[in-house]
Amino acid sequence: MNQVFLTGNLGDAPEMRYTPNGVPVASFSLAVNRTWTDGNGERQQKTIWVRISCWRKLAEVVSEYLAKGSKVLVTGELEPARAYTDRDGNPAASLEVTATVVEFLDGKPQEPRAEPDPSDIPF
Repeated sequence: MNQVFLTGNLGDAPEMRYTPNGVPVASFSLAVNRTWTDGNGERQQKTIWVRISCWRKLAEVVSEYLAKGSKVLVTGELEPARAYTDRDGNPAASLEVTATVVEFLDGKPQEPRAEPDPSDIPF
């Protein structure tokens, strides 16, 4: 079973686009923070960025109601990592998740949960 749960904040507003067949797709970067106390008793934090893609009705809801900084819980499937070269010329890989559920944790909008019809997921 391939299912991940991520809680974090949007790094930017969702980007809405459409496939050539007119299927809505929204994507955004999610900052997931890990906090711990090291051996010296000092608090440490590490941020992992994950690229999230949403399809069909979920894409429309996410695009309409989420903004940079919105706190969400994403449930989805982890996709194979994509290799790229960062700004400094170093090889890197991106973590990507196809969302099946996006729960709005900021208390907005009135609808706290957006779930797609399972038949809407393109795989």
